[in-house]
Amino acid sequence: MIKGIAHLAFQVKDMEKSIQFYEKAFGFKRKFSLHDDQNRPWIEYIAVSKTQFIELFYAHGDLIQKPATTPYQHLCLEVDDILKFAESLIQKGIPLLHPVILGKDNNYQCWVKDPDGNPIELMQYGKDALQLKP
Repeated sequence: MIKGIAHLAFQVKDMEKSIQFYEKAFGFKRKFSLHDDQNRPWIEYIAVSKTQFIELFYAHGDLIQKPATTPYQHLCLEVDDILKFAESLIQKGIPLLHPVILGKDNNYQCWVKDPDGNPIELMQYGKDALQLKP
């Protein structure tokens, strides 16, 4: 039985810049690091919750180019008070891609990008959220 999503992984150009972004923007903390078989830094685990993580992979050499048809769209993080959270991002100097809006699924949302341009949706379930309907 599936219990949840364990992690989402990104390859990043600048590890320290990426770690600082996830810590500053969302309050996540670095959990641990892994090294590859040549003892090079390989993955940094960023804790989202006790059992959920974002894996940040070091890009050794050139960042691997993603094909134009990469199916990845975005990471979505649920927040409890989107207006307050959006304001905290702005206060930290992290720009929103647009102000908080009510989406077609009846949820409030706003967006930011990480240092590598990966889109991140911040979402608060609305009272009429389609995802919460029976």
